[in-house]
This record gives sequence, structure tokens and C-alpha cells, in this order.
Amino acid sequence: MKIVMLEGLGVDESVIRSHRERLEAMGHTLKAYPREPDPKTQAERMKDADAVILANMPLHESAVRAAEKLKFIDVAFTGVDHIPMAAAAEMGITVSNASGYATDAVAELAVSQMIRLLRRVPECEAAARRGGTKDGLIGRLLRGRTVGIVGAGAIGKRTAQLLCAFGCRVLAYSRSAVESPWIAAQVSLDELLKASDVVSLHCPLNDRTRGLIGERELGLMKKTAYLVNTARGGVVDSAALAAALREGRIAGAALDVFDREPPLDPEDPLLTAPNVLPTPHIGFFSVESLEDRAGIVFDNLYAFLDGRPVNVCAG
Repeated sequence: MKIVMLEGLGVDESVIRSHRERLEAMGHTLKAYPREPDPKTQAERMKDADAVILANMPLHESAVRAAEKLKFIDVAFTGVDHIPMAAAAEMGITVSNASGYATDAVAELAVSQMIRLLRRVPECEAAARRGGTKDGLIGRLLRGRTVGIVGAGAIGKRTAQLLCAFGCRVLAYSRSAVESPWIAAQVSLDELLKASDVVSLHCPLNDRTRGLIGERELGLMKKTAYLVNTARGGVVDSAALAAALREGRIAGAALDVFDREPPLDPEDPLLTAPNVLPTPHIGFFSVESLEDRAGIVFDNLYAFLDGRPVNVCAG
């Protein structure tokens, strides 16, 4: 089989080289390309591929449909909202993801951002840099806060576990039943929003969750509450959030994801709104996570080549 890697995986080249040698010994080929979102370039690179590997770069439907031999899309990412899943299903293409590789990384970032918001760290840092003091910048502890987890999958549960170590009460909203010693109660979304001091989003982006947190939902939150989004930008109505922040209807937000992948427009309303901690989608971005991700991706590939695909995503 011809295997095409459409973007790098963020690991040392020796890792890719060792897998290329293994694949060649099995009679396959592996061709690696730098990231290129242009649909025509994607189509050219994968036109005769049997399998493709990519991370979070949007894969264009036109490129998939032009790849007549394509049998497998190996996604080095948890979400697959950037993959044309309907087209893949129609063409009989198997899609596997790398779910689980960034559970600790995302959970740690979410909790760290909660602390930064509550302790007003960015404001304190700015004061120190301009020769000021802590006067007027008193913060609050994470201990004793009620934190609402929206989406209690692996990352949501790990976040809840970390929060319990800080002495938080954790509520969860999830479409399916949640069993976790770290979650005090599973409640409706409205109940969670009303009760939480911090709302942390950990749900996938799909037709059910797109715009899940909009003007009405933000209006249910306490004026003193914070929103943390390490899930997907589309889960939140960005215009409604920017307005809520500007008008002081919630206290602040930490956002690792936006409606588009960085680089962002510096004039984006969320970047210019008050009390926002923006990061350029770093939740998964750690040395350990990227090494784990590469391992899962190639395990997925070998399993598919062996006729027993794993981590398969439904269309």
C-alpha cells in the first residue's frame, strides 16, 4: 500500500524513519509532506494513496473524492470535525482517530487556566512589569469552587479528578450516564450553568453541540463565573460570548480554541474583549502527548494493514 502523511506529527524525525523502515519491510511505502491546506495540493499528494495520515489540518472533500484508491484515513487527533466523514462513509473509507493521547495535557491546561483566571495572574503580571503592585488585584482560590464539566468523557473525567484534588465540587452535564467518583452530580445543562463558578467545556463538536453555549446559556451563568473552553471553538457562539464579556455578564474566559485555527485576526472580538486568556490551541501540545499520539497513529495504521482496524470513528 502507498501511505501518505499529509503533515508532520511533531515528533523527532527518527520516529518517522523507524516506522518508514518497518513499513517498507512489510512491502508498503510511506511518503511524508509538509502541511498544505490547499485542496488542489492535497488532491495531488493523495491521488494514488491507499492510506493517509494527518493531524488537525482540514481535509478537503474534493481531495478525498479524487483519491479513488483511498481506503483509510488515520487522524492524529481526537476530533474528526475537520474530516469529510460523510464522503468517507459513502466511499467505504475507514477513519480512525487518536483519542486519548492528550487527556492529561488538556486537563492540566484547563485547570491551570482556571487558577490563572481566579488569581488574576495576567493582571498581576502586567502590574509587575509596569512597576506596580498587587493593590486592587486580590484573587480567589480554586478550593471550594463549584466547577461544571460539559462533556464527561475521558478528558472531562480527568479534569474532574484534578479539580477534586484542589477541593472543588464538580458537576457534570453529559448526554450519557456518567460514573465517576470525582463527579458529585450529573445535572442538566441549565442547572450546571446556574450553579457553577467555573464552566469547563470538554465536549466534541458535532451537530448537537455546535453553538451549545449561546446567549441564553451565558445568561444563566453567574456574573462572577468564568468559562474555560479547551474543546472546540464552535461549541460556543463567539459573538454572544464577546458581548457577554464586554457587558460584564460573566467574569472572564480562557479560550484555547476559536471558530478557526490560529493564526487569528488580531481584531477578533474575542481577542479584544476584556478578561480573556487566549492561547493558540495548545491543549494537546506537549512533548509527551505528541509522542503518545504518534504511537497511537501508527498502531492504528498497523492494525488496519492487518485487517483489524481500531479506534474507528462513525460517519
